[in-house]
Amino acid sequence: MKTFVQLIQEAQQNVKEIFPWDLADNMETNDILIIDVREPYEFKCMHIQDSINVPRGILETACEYGFEETVPKLVEARNKPVVVVCRSGNRSIFVAEVMQKMGYSDVISLKTGLRGWNDAELILVDQDNDSIDIDDADLYFAPKLRPDQHSPQ
Repeated sequence: MKTFVQLIQEAQQNVKEIFPWDLADNMETNDILIIDVREPYEFKCMHIQDSINVPRGILETACEYGFEETVPKLVEARNKPVVVVCRSGNRSIFVAEVMQKMGYSDVISLKTGLRGWNDAELILVDQDNDSIDIDDADLYFAPKLRPDQHSPQ
């Protein structure tokens, strides 16, 4: 049996990662498709401007024609730079690994995710494209574990 952390560490060996500040610099000069793989309710709250929402649960069918979930812009990006983002950089690692297996040649995961993006004081927007206050984003991204979600002592 492998733990979640072990699975992440294995996937990291196969996937390139980029830090938020490097992505922000690259976005200014390169045509990069940013895929946010969080759930739609998370994306609506805040996301990187011009990113598209492709939840992890529909990724494989979003990457191919012929499905209700098909996202043509994503299907056509197999040979373009694609950066996958999530909350903390874990879901995006798994997604980037799958996309590589599906033939994407230049897919990268955002290291530290949107938490790191916010920590670097980079702009996040809501569903109306309004900027999110950094402190509000800090609260949103803060862990909120219930007592039953902690390891037993």
